[in-house]
Amino acid sequence: MTKIEEWSKTHWQNFLAMQQPKWPDQDEYQKVIASLSKLPPLVFAGEIRECKKQLAMASEGKAFLLQGGDCAEDFSMCTAPAIRESLKVILQMTVILAYAGGKPVVKIGRIAGQYAKPRSSDTEMINGVELPSYRGDMVNSPEPTPAARRPDPNRMVEGYFRAIATMNILRAFTKGGYAALDRVHAWNNEFVKSSPAGRSYEQVAGDIDKAINFMRVCGVDTNIPQLQQAIFFTSHEALLLGYEQALTRQDSTTGDWYDCGAHMLWIGDRTRQVDGAHVEFLKGVLNPLGLKIGPSHDIDELKRIITTLNPHNEPGRLTVINRFGVDKIEQYLPHLTREFKKEGFRLVWSCDPMHGNTYTSESGYKTRNFDDILKEIRLFFDILRAEDTIPGGVHFELTGENVTECIGGGQNIQDKHLRDMYLTKVDPRLNAEQSLELAFLIAEMISGQ
Repeated sequence: MTKIEEWSKTHWQNFLAMQQPKWPDQDEYQKVIASLSKLPPLVFAGEIRECKKQLAMASEGKAFLLQGGDCAEDFSMCTAPAIRESLKVILQMTVILAYAGGKPVVKIGRIAGQYAKPRSSDTEMINGVELPSYRGDMVNSPEPTPAARRPDPNRMVEGYFRAIATMNILRAFTKGGYAALDRVHAWNNEFVKSSPAGRSYEQVAGDIDKAINFMRVCGVDTNIPQLQQAIFFTSHEALLLGYEQALTRQDSTTGDWYDCGAHMLWIGDRTRQVDGAHVEFLKGVLNPLGLKIGPSHDIDELKRIITTLNPHNEPGRLTVINRFGVDKIEQYLPHLTREFKKEGFRLVWSCDPMHGNTYTSESGYKTRNFDDILKEIRLFFDILRAEDTIPGGVHFELTGENVTECIGGGQNIQDKHLRDMYLTKVDPRLNAEQSLELAFLIAEMISGQ
């Protein structure tokens, strides 16, 4: 490893970079990276520092992290209604967690850049034909043809502009009145309102209305940013290192380097090699970072990675996102917690109950079971508290659409229902009703009920 002071945003190229597409035309690829390097940033250094500040509060138990959004964003879903629906369910979950859980919520979306996905193999067999794997809309297209699956670097440019459009809509919604707390009733989806979770949400919304009205009656000015706006951050997996390099800029006020493609970035379970290109690149940008940890890990290597990424043990810099699965979390999380605590690492502990609980149903659909997701979250809280460690957040793949991709929940989605509204191109997501139901249950865990 090079020393931090010797770091440059291109030095990762001297290291082994996992999960990178095999771009057929390297000259074209380099032209795309040069073009992206000249385009404006998506987010700004001051916003990134605020994100880290809020995550530092989560590491101390003074706030709770809610990170959620699409498994892999779809270019075709870059529309105002689709973005609004995803934001809406996160805002609803925030209200539930903050009101019933009693803590501020750090809101981070998997949005405005989550266009690339790691895959277990470079190729896959479809109808007897071997094709390059679909790696997300920023790389290729999911249609099972050789032309569609050919990695095209120009898709990174399209991904950038769709991310810019998404950021524009998010800023408008969160700062322009849509996220005002006196609109909490308007956030409830029609298909959710009549459900138990929807009715419980309406009760919370009614209580908030009463509280705001009481403030007004008492002469308190409620036209303040804390009630009229929402602070919302973006995140994605820092997978395509050329794209991340192109969007990394030096802050003119401090001279520090930030990846301005998102407020928070994370390293996936498949790309967290201590001597790999992803760790080398991300150690030099000052964004808050996430580190996905699954069953296939080495404790000593993880310690080296954490020390490399956060040499000053700065609170808010690093979030460990465990993704063990309901059957393995009790095997791995207690030991992991004890070892990191022994080192004195200042971390945000977050639970991703999605990726470790994926399976193929009898009908052939990739799915997840609501009960498994809930049980893993409960175990996450129980294990960390038993180890005198703070459960700091949760990480979901979700959508505001009325999809039928995850089994169970209040709707009692069964295997036979998956085909009704199975829209994901990659991994199954919680729908709005399932997300709200989980939010109420997590709020009880936060408050210790």
